[in-house]
Amino acid sequence: MDNPFLNAQQDIDAAAKIGRFDQELIKVLKVPERILQVAIPIKMDNGNLKIFHGYRVQHSSARGPYKGGIRFHPQTNMDEVKALATWMSLKCAVIDIPFGGGKGGIEVNPKELSEKETECLTRGYVKKIFDFVGPEKDIPAPDVYTTPQIMTWYADEYSKLAKKKTPACVTGKPIDAGGSLGRDTATARGGQFVLEKFLQISKTRILTIKTVAVQGFGNAGANIAKLLHSAGYKVVAISDSSGGTINKNGLNPSELLQLKKKYKEISNIKNIQRISNEKLLKLSVDVLIPAALEDVISEKNADKIKAKIILELANGPVTPEADKILAGKKIIVIPDILASAGGVTVSYFEWFQNMKKQKWTKKQIDKKLMTKMDAAIIAVYSASKKFKCSLRQAAYILAIKKIIDSMKTKGVS
Repeated sequence: MDNPFLNAQQDIDAAAKIGRFDQELIKVLKVPERILQVAIPIKMDNGNLKIFHGYRVQHSSARGPYKGGIRFHPQTNMDEVKALATWMSLKCAVIDIPFGGGKGGIEVNPKELSEKETECLTRGYVKKIFDFVGPEKDIPAPDVYTTPQIMTWYADEYSKLAKKKTPACVTGKPIDAGGSLGRDTATARGGQFVLEKFLQISKTRILTIKTVAVQGFGNAGANIAKLLHSAGYKVVAISDSSGGTINKNGLNPSELLQLKKKYKEISNIKNIQRISNEKLLKLSVDVLIPAALEDVISEKNADKIKAKIILELANGPVTPEADKILAGKKIIVIPDILASAGGVTVSYFEWFQNMKKQKWTKKQIDKKLMTKMDAAIIAVYSASKKFKCSLRQAAYILAIKKIIDSMKTKGVS
């Protein structure tokens, strides 16, 4: 598998060359500002003491506090986390919210912990990183295997240490604990806004029935499938990590989600037409949505991709080598740092509401999200025409410019 951090750096270099940015500042942008590694001793339910290892990568604070998820996962790849923190900085810049990028977590299999042990571990993590995080320093959010409940424990522990109630120290909380309406569907909703505005402004031939394949059926994948199905798109294939299902006449994502809840995985569902993840990627559809893992489209399979548009809801699903092949085939890629920015945008809305002691309605949030996503894709599309480059390179150019301008203002050299 490709090194995602090197991929992120490659993409920065490619955009920097087109945008003719100061190479000294690009060197600064390509590396995280701080990497925290901490040891968290926890008394387990059986009475034994166990040491867990936690971390936090803080990439860039040029435009504001660090922002990004916390994951609880047994196999933590630091290069992946550095890449995710880098992408978060670019994502926040391209969507124009005043945050930089961060990412972190704990090396643990949460399925092996009791609720009490998970709570102790969360609180122990907060104690260790407390001096480096907070509403104006670094605001985490849920990520792999972390939940709104874990965010509630995080906020409570932070508030105890700060000696005042501080809900804005973390986002992704339950609604009754200061969370924002619309956060659960934000990534998918933002992706839908970007796709539909792109079709409108680019005058891409809009078919009567647009066909869609979605790889990944977690939060983002399931919600984008449901939203596009409701908007009149024909969702012909959906997969999760176990495999997928295809129906050329169209699937009902809501019904499939209920079946998945019953059978745990799509591969366990009976009486469906099956398709592998690899074959799903190669379907001849109007829109292909990778919504799961990094590097699923690489130089090994890019020449077999037949979709007209790729909407990247996953982080880093297309490698730099694959990008070149797809460009040669005139396949449009709407990049992750724009397509999946709805999640961090509504996280920003949650933080803002907490800081200002406000509570917005779902309608207000939806309207504000649409405004942000529409403005970003219009700017990116315009830049792609100006620089005669791909949407990804255009998004990177705009993001890098905003970050570098802030670095210069703050005197970073």
